[in-house]
Amino acid sequence: MSKKVVKFEFEKETKNSVRYKEVPDEGSAPIVGSLYVQKWFAGDSKSLEITISKND
Repeated sequence: MSKKVVKFEFEKETKNSVRYKEVPDEGSAPIVGSLYVQKWFAGDSKSLEITISKND
């Protein structure tokens, strides 16, 4: 199993959620792209980190 930490930065607020854009490692393509998180969880966070586990 391999794991990857993906970083996101605030992009914009929508009615009930907050959109974050991925900050890919230099020289690599985005893995997820945009991520929508509900406002009740996101609060006023300007960045998020998500860990993705891939079962081989």
